[in-house]
Amino acid sequence: MNETIVCVVGNVATQPVYRESVAGPSARFRLAVTARYWDREKSAWTDGHTNFFTVWANRQLAVNVAACVEVGQPVLVQGRLKVRTETREGQQPWASADIDAVAIGHDLARGTALFQRAARPDAPPAAARPEPDWETPRPPGPSDDDSDQQATLPAPVT
Repeated sequence: MNETIVCVVGNVATQPVYRESVAGPSARFRLAVTARYWDREKSAWTDGHTNFFTVWANRQLAVNVAACVEVGQPVLVQGRLKVRTETREGQQPWASADIDAVAIGHDLARGTALFQRAARPDAPPAAARPEPDWETPRPPGPSDDDSDQQATLPAPVT
């Protein structure tokens, strides 16, 4: 279980590509993550280096990504980081940083979103269950309909 779990905040750089396969639906998109720092000399925020990640989503997450994630939107992505290096004939070796996403969401610090729960078409209708009786039973004691019994109060002391 030695996995590198990351949480990155950035902007969607490419339109999500959605695919249906035998293993289930999947979606991928590129995420641009730019570091920002305060430049004392300029007294202003300055953009630093931009890292690009390929984000992979599977199953229901892929379906939801295809439905609501668009280019330019600020998102948060949490998942497993995988860095690959490849060498192709006649080319320089290159590295790719992929994130197998567990969770993806819009960055609410930079905008608003309207959440809508995804419908599950395969879910059978839930059986109607009666509401439980949450009332606490009364302790045994004199009944309320005995009008003959009256509470006796002690006489005031003078």
